[in-house]
Amino acid sequence: MIEEIADSFFRMEIPLPKNPLRSLNSYVIKSKDRHLIIDTGFNLPECFDAMKEGLKRLDVRLEESDFFITHLHSDHAGLVTRLITDTSRVYFNQTDAEFLTNLNVQKELNSFIQMSGLPDEVVDTMIKMRSQYRSDIGAWLGRVIFVKEGDTIDVGDYTFRAIVTPGHTMGHTCLYEPERKFLIAGDHILYSITPNITSWTDSENRLKEYLLSLDKVYDMDVDLILPGHRSVFTDLKGRIDELKRHHEKRASDVEAILEEGVLNVAQVASKMKWEIKCDSWDAFPIAQKWFATGEAMAHLRYLEDAGRITREKSNGKRLYSLAS
Repeated sequence: MIEEIADSFFRMEIPLPKNPLRSLNSYVIKSKDRHLIIDTGFNLPECFDAMKEGLKRLDVRLEESDFFITHLHSDHAGLVTRLITDTSRVYFNQTDAEFLTNLNVQKELNSFIQMSGLPDEVVDTMIKMRSQYRSDIGAWLGRVIFVKEGDTIDVGDYTFRAIVTPGHTMGHTCLYEPERKFLIAGDHILYSITPNITSWTDSENRLKEYLLSLDKVYDMDVDLILPGHRSVFTDLKGRIDELKRHHEKRASDVEAILEEGVLNVAQVASKMKWEIKCDSWDAFPIAQKWFATGEAMAHLRYLEDAGRITREKSNGKRLYSLAS
């Protein structure tokens, strides 16, 4: 589906096969000079075919197009590898790029995963998938134009300002068009679903960062929010208030779970409530166990830093309990 948002500004739905998100919103801004494509989809044939067909209908040639990637996740950045041409510019945040390329960060992350309590099958599969993804995007990371807070990108009659919003990823970046009051939000703010906030290293408190980033955009003059998934929407403050309440409820739920006793991260995740059509934790697909455990970890880290729970290490696993 292609929807015209404004003059020369379009939303394309790119299918995400076998994924509960169902589709990605890729935004295309046309110009007499260079077009801009914002986010792309997985590096899968279904995504590639949908992107090519959509661009054909919009009369947009890849040779005349640049890319802005809101964050490092493969449903947003994965297809860039197949779409870029020799003339393409790719705008991306340096923090996310370094997260993918810094070997010390990857070692810390892998060690952290192995202490989560997830089964070896899940750990091994996700480490391999992440390694393959880093290899795939190596084709374009070396030619990235790094975008930092306040940078502007001009496309036709539009001028977009970069707003760095760490949380969903530590380099997540939104775009704001002040004249039309558009906020291209990536996965920072979604309307009918909540962004997945995960944490896999000791060096970051992702949920705290995310809540601060919600505060950062709360008072912005925005008429239309253009998210990375599902429908566009208008009530920025109302949705942010809902997201804050959601995460405080999640944190309280985690505390209630820990009333049962000392648990590792995966055990906490298995007892949390998830909107996924599976009869039990054992039936969760590997990728969904990964994201659920990462989100449990983000809430545990948030609670630990707030002094509401404590952590210890035993037999190579991180264990959590209520603060006394």
